[in-house]
Amino acid sequence: MISSARPPREGAPAGLGLRCLGVEETAQALPYHALVPAIAQAARELRRGSIMAPERVVVSLDEVSSLLCMPAVAIDLSIAKLITVHPRNSRLNLRTIQGEVVVFETDTGRRLALLDGPTLTARRTAAVTLLGLRVLCDRPLHSVLLIGTGEQAAAHAEALADVAGVTRFCIAGSDRHRADGFADRLSAARPGLKITTAESGHLPAIEVEGADAIIALTTSKRPVVPVNVADTTLVVGVGAYRPDMAEIPPELVRRRRIVVDHLAGAQAEAGDLIQAQVAWEDVRDLADILQAGAPAPPSRPTVFKTVGHASWDLAAARVAVEALGLTPAS
Repeated sequence: MISSARPPREGAPAGLGLRCLGVEETAQALPYHALVPAIAQAARELRRGSIMAPERVVVSLDEVSSLLCMPAVAIDLSIAKLITVHPRNSRLNLRTIQGEVVVFETDTGRRLALLDGPTLTARRTAAVTLLGLRVLCDRPLHSVLLIGTGEQAAAHAEALADVAGVTRFCIAGSDRHRADGFADRLSAARPGLKITTAESGHLPAIEVEGADAIIALTTSKRPVVPVNVADTTLVVGVGAYRPDMAEIPPELVRRRRIVVDHLAGAQAEAGDLIQAQVAWEDVRDLADILQAGAPAPPSRPTVFKTVGHASWDLAAARVAVEALGLTPAS
């Protein structure tokens, strides 16, 4: 059940009605079926300048950890997200991604909600992948190879099973123990799925060849996606968000059409593409694909690379505000 603070007493400042949501409550307020069209709408608004969202500030905390700050402003709502990423936290049984998203009215600054940052990030990122699959795949998805066992992988598995109708997963982890544990949790939550596991460094050829899509969700600095992937398989890179990170091998990147969730962000952060030295003038933005309506099948197989954008967080905030009944005052 979604919790909330007590409503402000009569005559009290409006900001006292701030809703503070935890992990489960944030997830409940962000259903995937609502997130996908909200992100598509935000992409269109960003393209025409109706959303203002400067590129996120990334500050290194150590050689692997980062602090990320992301604002976004639209005519109705604005958000500010503060996130820390500590890849080593898994060894301490702590969350790799931690943080908050503040949602407020643009015209008054009145705070409406405080959402769990990692939950919102995981769910809106999975929704971006769903949107990409919807506009870039010309056939239904049945089998998906997920490389990664963290929170992003969990959100993607949930979204793909519940919304995209995927029935078969191969889960690849940095070691077999992690993959098996992830598979056990996924199987317990959704007993009808067919699930196999593997180590990301030793992917069975049958799993690679049989996947309709391969989705990489790691912070690896070395490619985890195989070089030889069938042309009919869509490759999605999600986890690498710094120039020194790369999940997709340069050879694979160079022989495919590239679509990104946001071009400027990819140029600054998509290590997969930067290291492959792609011709940026040939890279397509997701908004371009959406504007085209129903584009013709691509002449080359596709890599869909996402790095995230504050506009997607704003889209998620809109979904949460509507779910919570917190329509901004006019």
